[in-house]
Amino acid sequence: MSSVIKKVFVAMSGGVDSSVAAALLKKRGFDVVGVHMKCWSGSPLTTLRAESCSAEQDSEDARRAAEVLGIPFYVFDFEKEYKEKVVEYMVDGYRQGITPNPDVMCNKEIKFGLFLKKALDMGADYVATGHYVRSGVAELPARTAVRSLQRRAPATSRFEKSPMATPIFSKLRSFSTATRQHLRYLLFAAKDLNKDQSYFLWTLAQNQLRHCLFPIGDYIKPEVRKLAKKFGLPNADKKDSQGICFLGQITLKDFLGNYLPEKRGIVLNTAGKVVGEHSGAHFYTIGQRHLSVKYQVSGVGQKPVYVAEKDVKENAILVAEESDPALYKKEIELKNINFINSITQLLNYPISVYVRVRYRQPLVKAILAKSNKRQATWKLKFNQPIKFVAQGQSAVFYSVRRSFTKRDWGYEMLGGGVIA
Repeated sequence: MSSVIKKVFVAMSGGVDSSVAAALLKKRGFDVVGVHMKCWSGSPLTTLRAESCSAEQDSEDARRAAEVLGIPFYVFDFEKEYKEKVVEYMVDGYRQGITPNPDVMCNKEIKFGLFLKKALDMGADYVATGHYVRSGVAELPARTAVRSLQRRAPATSRFEKSPMATPIFSKLRSFSTATRQHLRYLLFAAKDLNKDQSYFLWTLAQNQLRHCLFPIGDYIKPEVRKLAKKFGLPNADKKDSQGICFLGQITLKDFLGNYLPEKRGIVLNTAGKVVGEHSGAHFYTIGQRHLSVKYQVSGVGQKPVYVAEKDVKENAILVAEESDPALYKKEIELKNINFINSITQLLNYPISVYVRVRYRQPLVKAILAKSNKRQATWKLKFNQPIKFVAQGQSAVFYSVRRSFTKRDWGYEMLGGGVIA
């Protein structure tokens, strides 16, 4: 086993999760460096000034946690790139009438793009974050893997019979260079399924995952807070951030309002009757509960209604009650698909998978198959129709697989794509 101490740059947001990740890595003997990414310092626009204060507090919280842990601390300024790659992507998406996912893009372009590259350039062996996700490795030489996965076995068993994954920490220092050539880096849903963030990481590739560590994936949230207190971290009781990636607590509508103008339009029900008005179709997403009470007029009734369709060109929204078929989809098309392990592409499709089309949605069963449509190369057909499917959002698919022990069956994330 190599005695060389590996250097890890930890993305420290200022929250408890990433601070505990840094503490765990230091305890395990890694050379840990804390890094806070400055991606948003607010705006001269009034509604965003509070977010500037929030960003400054997060940076200070990260610095204080690093000081308690006795690790070096840096601030990487990615504000320009964040605006170009995440903010503009998000605003353009809503302007076009789709529902982009800024957290997915932030992970792809900033955390596991710019941050990873800069960390490696500065001598890091790995980067780590406070994401709730489990990573593992499987020693699968390419030829063996292909033969195994291409067997004409029932789709649900192909992964169950695959070689068992190994917890990534237990073998990081023992793999030989030759063995590393044949490793397959895997991602699994977190132990804490309520906090699982694998949904946001479907764009990651093998050349990124070989440099990534996720130390808190095997803990549930109460355990993380307990560890934070044990390590003496000053942010042990800090509330979780619920906002857009790096933007804090600002609501989506307030944020978009600084870039997209309000534009009054009509709200229709599924019978084609005008039942209200809205402040701009581009502010809303499929499945969003409609609107404030003052805009609801006779015809909507007492039951809650949800956005079923929107047309930004006509500036109109269609709403429906929760049980209305207009809110449900049986099949969707996917584009920009990515497989975590490229060998997965060599399977005999269609295959059975578990899917979620929005964060924290319970996993549902579906069939993943190839599509011959020009704008979408893959499609998902759900066993049962699902509601609130928004174009532009991510559909992420999983398979049940033995993860880290013979008794431990986890959801392996196979990949994902953008809903076309």
